[in-house]
Amino acid sequence: SPVFRRKNIENELFTFADETEPQLPLTSWYQPTRDEMLDTAVTGAPQLMKGNEERMMFLRFNYSKRRLSQLQRRVKSEDLTRELAQEFLEWHRRFEHFREYLVRTNLALVLAMAKRTRLGDVDFAEIVSEGNMALIRAVDKFDIGRGFKFSTYACRAILKAFSRTSMKHSKHRLRFPVEFEPDLEKSDWIDKKRDMVEEDCVDELKQIVDRNLAELTDVEQTVIRQRFNWNEKQESPLTLEEVGRIIGVTKERVRQIQNKALIKIRKLMEDGVLRVKTEQKPEGTQPTNHPVGTEEIKAA
Repeated sequence: SPVFRRKNIENELFTFADETEPQLPLTSWYQPTRDEMLDTAVTGAPQLMKGNEERMMFLRFNYSKRRLSQLQRRVKSEDLTRELAQEFLEWHRRFEHFREYLVRTNLALVLAMAKRTRLGDVDFAEIVSEGNMALIRAVDKFDIGRGFKFSTYACRAILKAFSRTSMKHSKHRLRFPVEFEPDLEKSDWIDKKRDMVEEDCVDELKQIVDRNLAELTDVEQTVIRQRFNWNEKQESPLTLEEVGRIIGVTKERVRQIQNKALIKIRKLMEDGVLRVKTEQKPEGTQPTNHPVGTEEIKAA
């Protein structure tokens, strides 16, 4: 840039220490993938730069890059001294600092372009990732001396990156047209395991009531059976009011009876007395006993 040929340009750009090293903007507001999953506005407002501030930051960034390039050539042609190494590291630190500052400040451009450009065959997280990389490349290549705003240049670069990503996915789909490949899908083992554990817990609770290990009264057993749908003739659990009509009490009284019964079962488990078999064993083998977890009863 012709600006860098002026005398004392380094002093003009880096005179005040507090202005030379601006604090990096916070990026906690930038959560685009979370917004997409929750369908809510978690991402907040970014910190934007004014025209003069943007120009000064890019001048400092480009000058740091220029000085770093000059020092790289010196390192290759001269013997590396302590002073040269320290100077090289200092300008490299400044280069990285201003680069990160400019990227963080302009992250909102990526989010705006990603929301405006919906690519049906590309995951939103991948779109944002490509946009972030395009923004970094735009910061590296932008020339503030040409008089254009960075947002104009960066938005075009981000949109081009989205277009390339879409073309890449289209070519991949043409080459591999399979829509569903079981071996490459995410495993549902955890969900199946959770369902198995829940079924085991239900079976254990049924055995508790059937064998009356918690010494429940007849009314308490009736309430538990009806509330947890352990009656094969029922299609769904009964409400407190429906159970109350069966045993002739109010729904609040049914709630009290239910809670009292669950407390008895939980206390039995906490005392370590309960051991209930969870599955039927072949004849001639001993049943395996398992303690019922306290958390399952609390959840019930």
